Order: sequence, then structure tokens, then C-alpha cells
Amino acid sequence: MNLVWKLLRQHISIAQFAGFFFANLAGMLIVLLGYQFYRDVLPVFTQQDSFMSSDFVIMNKKIGSTLSSSSHAFSKAEQEEILSQPFCRKAGAFTTTEYHVDASMGVSGQKILSSELFFESVPDGFIDVPLTDWKYTPGDKVVPVIIPRTYINMYNFGFAQSRSLPKISEGLAGMIDLSISVRGNGHNDVFRGKVIGFSGRLNSILVPQTFMDWSNEYYAPGQKSDPTRLLIEAGNPADNAMMQFADDKGYEIENDKLNAEKTTYFLRLVISLVMAIGLVISVLSFYILMLSIYLLVQKNSSKLENLLLIGYSPSQVARPYQLLTIALNIGVLVIALVILWFIREYYMDVIAALYPSIEEGSMMPALLLGVVLLLFVSIVNLFAIRNKIVKIWKHKE
Repeated sequence: MNLVWKLLRQHISIAQFAGFFFANLAGMLIVLLGYQFYRDVLPVFTQQDSFMSSDFVIMNKKIGSTLSSSSHAFSKAEQEEILSQPFCRKAGAFTTTEYHVDASMGVSGQKILSSELFFESVPDGFIDVPLTDWKYTPGDKVVPVIIPRTYINMYNFGFAQSRSLPKISEGLAGMIDLSISVRGNGHNDVFRGKVIGFSGRLNSILVPQTFMDWSNEYYAPGQKSDPTRLLIEAGNPADNAMMQFADDKGYEIENDKLNAEKTTYFLRLVISLVMAIGLVISVLSFYILMLSIYLLVQKNSSKLENLLLIGYSPSQVARPYQLLTIALNIGVLVIALVILWFIREYYMDVIAALYPSIEEGSMMPALLLGVVLLLFVSIVNLFAIRNKIVKIWKHKE
């Protein structure tokens, strides 16, 4: 074995192996960075509201030139017509408050919002949280609520940044203090809102249907408005039949889900192109490595033949070359992962600042992909080198 190492060192080309190393490093880093970035950024485009069932759309009537409040409300007949359509699995109406609501929101003692608002509710079948968290019993002073993400973004990018306060993510909803003042029908009461989720699609505060039914009856008895928005669970949110029906009836459908799917498609396309470039670079570097190894073997062919004749097996002669390639491949992977870690730390800080509710993943996807590529390239290298030595051995025989 020592004789083979001595032969290997005599004709090794530092420039050739350096070329392979840096080319393979560039290719490996591009592939791993593209894949890891895709996994880290994908939740930004695909995150759903933490409380809604999947495959839903919000439908409302187009607002015309008239100022009549009833012109854009859905009648019972219109609701039943929508529910009877093939694309509609189930439909529920948004119920709004018929009384006055004042709310103030604060974090760590700092008031960040105080305004007259209104509540909305949807049937419990559309709420994807444990029912033990999403219930209200008349008489309770604590009301579970789901608030718009815009409120949290306003706090994170305004108050938190300027006043060195902690930023709020989805898992820190308990830090929010929500005081609710309700008045109507001669009553005036104060409730505490318990935030259990955030919504990126609603601009109002969502409360349980039980609280909405009770409070409307208690604070505004006899008053009931037709819903202006419907929540529809569809088999395919981008169904052309649903879009055509909405156009024919003068309805509007929020296309947030469809737009997110398009964005995700282009994200996958761009990342695929970047990873393809990285793979091409890796293949070229692999070719450089094999060419370098073949040149080494060719330069030492006569001496290797002598080693084979005096009793060395092809495996023993090939092993130093194989170990050299494995060491180079492992070095490439380790350095690529280290560089990736620093790059990821930078862009994850940016993502966390823009989307505090996004949970930070890990580098495990990139690590697993890197190990798979390492194993594949190393196995190919091992067999290629051994075959080259075997050819020399058979030629001598």
C-alpha cells in the first residue's frame, strides 16, 4: 500500500485536483442552496390560515355604483343556488355584529391599537382548531378570537422595531392583550379576547358562532342583516365552472389561493433551473476528477503492472486512488454545508423579519441531499477507478 501511495504522490497534479475541488464545491453549493432555499421560502407562499379548512374561497357581490347597503347582500335564495352548484361542497355565511364594538390591543403593556371595530363569525365546520378552544358559553368574560395578521405585522414592523419590544409569532399569541367593549340595547360590557390564531385573508376579528348568536340577540334583539360574504368549500378553488358562475352572477371570488399556487409554480421553476445549473457544474467537475485520476493511473501504469505481478490485488492497487476521491468529495460536502449555513443564517433573518409567523426549519433537507449526492458520486468513482485498474491487470495477463 505504501508503494502505491508513493507512486500516487509522484505524479499528482495539484492544479487538476484544485480545479475539481472548487468546481465541485460550486456545483454542490448551488444544488444544496437552491434546495434549502426552496424548502425555507415555500411556507411564505403556501402558508394557510391556521384556523380554516382547506380548499375554501370567499365569495361576495361586486360593488356597483349604488350606495344601498342591501345591494351586495346574499338572499336566502341566492345562498341556496350557490350551495346547489356542483363545485360547492358546502357553504357558510359570514355573520356580523349588529351592535357597537370598541377594542384595544396591546403587547407587554404597550397599547398598539384602539378603534371601533366589528366582529364576524363563520360556522364552526369551517374552523380548523380544537373545539375546546373555539367555544363560548353565555356569561363568560373571555372570548376566543382570531385576528388579522395585518395587526401583528403593524406591531412587529412598527412598535416592536422602534421600541425594542419582542416580536410576536404564531406561537406567542398569548402575549397579546385584547380588551373588548360592547354596547347595545342598554347594555355595556367589557370582555377579554383570547387570541388563538391569525388570519391573512380576513380584515376583521373572528369570534365563535355561539358568541355571535348570543351577543346579537342580547345587544341587538330583532336586528338581522343578510350576509354580504359567503365562505365556500370547493373541490378545486381554481375550477373554471366556479369562475364562470361567479362572472355570470356578478360575484367576486378572492383568488389568494390561486395566486399562491401560481407563485409556488414559478418558485419551483426558478429553483429547478438553478439546481440544474449546479448539477451541470457538478457533472463537469466529476469529469475533471475522473480525468485526473485516469491520468495518474496512466502515468503509473507500468509500475502498477509490476505491483500487480508481485502479488498486489486490483483492489489494493485501486484503494489509494479511491480514498483520495472520497476524501475530496467529503471535503467538498463539509465546506459546502458550512458556507450554506452562513448564507442561510443571513436570508432566514430577512424572512423572519418579514414573516414572523413562519417557523424556522432546519438544514436537514440539504444535509440529506448532500449525503445522497456524496454517496452516488463516490460509488461511481470507486467502480470507475477499480475498472481502470482491472483493465491494466487483464491487459498484462
